[in-house]
Amino acid sequence: MKVIYTWLIRLVSSLCYFRKKKNVYYLMSYSNNLHLIKRIAATLPNDQKLVVWYNPRVLVAAYDLKAFGIETIPLHKNWWFILRQIPRLMTARVLFCDNYYSLLAGLVRPKTKMKIVQLWHADGSIKRFGWKNPRNLQKSFLQRCRHQQVYNQFDEFLLSSPQMGSIFKESFALKRAKLLPMGSPRSDRLFSNKWLTQVQKRVYLAAPELKNKRVILYAPTFRRTGQINPPLGTIAALTADPDAIVAIKLYQEVDRSQLHLDQLHQERVKIYDEFSTTDLMTVADTFVTDYSSYAFDYSLMGGQRQAIFYMYDLDDFKKVPGIQPDFQAWLPTAPITTPQELAVAICQQQSTDFTTFNQMWNTYNDGHVYQRVLDRYVLATNHKGA
Repeated sequence: MKVIYTWLIRLVSSLCYFRKKKNVYYLMSYSNNLHLIKRIAATLPNDQKLVVWYNPRVLVAAYDLKAFGIETIPLHKNWWFILRQIPRLMTARVLFCDNYYSLLAGLVRPKTKMKIVQLWHADGSIKRFGWKNPRNLQKSFLQRCRHQQVYNQFDEFLLSSPQMGSIFKESFALKRAKLLPMGSPRSDRLFSNKWLTQVQKRVYLAAPELKNKRVILYAPTFRRTGQINPPLGTIAALTADPDAIVAIKLYQEVDRSQLHLDQLHQERVKIYDEFSTTDLMTVADTFVTDYSSYAFDYSLMGGQRQAIFYMYDLDDFKKVPGIQPDFQAWLPTAPITTPQELAVAICQQQSTDFTTFNQMWNTYNDGHVYQRVLDRYVLATNHKGA
C-alpha cells in the first residue's frame, strides 16, 4: 500500500508540476510552532495563501489556528487527500515541515521554485533517530529507499546549534541540504517572560492545586506497549518530598489500558492530560524525564529549576533506538537509574546549572528566530512571485 501511495503522489504531483508557486504551506505534527504560523499568516500579502495540513493528534492546535482564521486540513493517507490536496500543495513556494512525512517521498517538484524547510520538533537529541536508529536499518530495501527519498527532499534545516547540524547529517545521510544557523522558532516563546506568565496563569486557573506548591513534573519519553510502566518504587520516589505535588504527563499514544494505574492512586499524584508538556514545564520546579527532547526547552525557562534524568532502562535504550554516544559528557546532571537514587535527588532539590548545556544545544536560540524566518521565507520573496 505504501508503494502505491507513493506512486500516486508522484503521478499527481507530476501532472501539477508547472502550477504557479506562490503560497506558504505547513505540515504540522506538533503544536509548538503556533506562534510562528500565526505570524506568517499575519505577514503574507492577500494574494498568497497559508494552509496547514495537520496530524489528527494535534486537533486542538488545529482548532486554535482555525479560530485565528487559518485554513487547516487533516493529513490523511487516502485517495481524497492525494487527489484534492496534492494539487494544492504543488502551488507552494515554501513548505515548512516539523517532522518526517512519508508523502514527501513521492513529491515531484521544481526545486528552484518550491523550497522544503525542515523546522524539526526538537532543539536537541538524546535519543538517536533516522539511520542511527538500528530499527530503521532492519527494514526492507524498499522501505529504506522511501525513507531516504523523504530525507533527500529537505532543502534547508534550521539549526539551534552546530551539534544538532552534525546529528542531522548523520541521521538523515544528508549530502546537499543547507544547514542554517538561524535557531529554532519554537524556542522564541521560552525567552518571553510575558508568555511564561500567561501560561502559568492559565495552568493555575485550571489546576489551582499546583499554585504555591513545589511541582514535580514527570514526563517520560514515548515507549512501546509493555515498556511504559516504570519500575516499582518510582512513584514513591517522586513523592519523597511530602510538600510537593507530582504532575505526570504521558504521550498521547500511550495505551492507558497497559498502564498500572493503581500506583498512581495517591493524593499528591495526578496525570494532567488537559495540558501540554510545555504548559506544565512553566510551573515545574523539578522536571523528571529520561531521553525526552523537552529537556532542551526546560533549560531555557530560567529561574532556579532542577532537572533529573531518570534513565532506569538505559542499557536497553542504548541498543534501540540508541543514545548519542557522548551524552554523559554534556547532560547537565548525571543520569540516575534506580528509584532509590531518584528519591535522593528529589529530596536534595538542587537547582541545575544549564549554562554549558545551553551553549552546546541552544547556541542560536536567542528569542528572535521568528523574525529571521519571516525575513528569509516570507518577506524576502513577496516581490518575486514564482
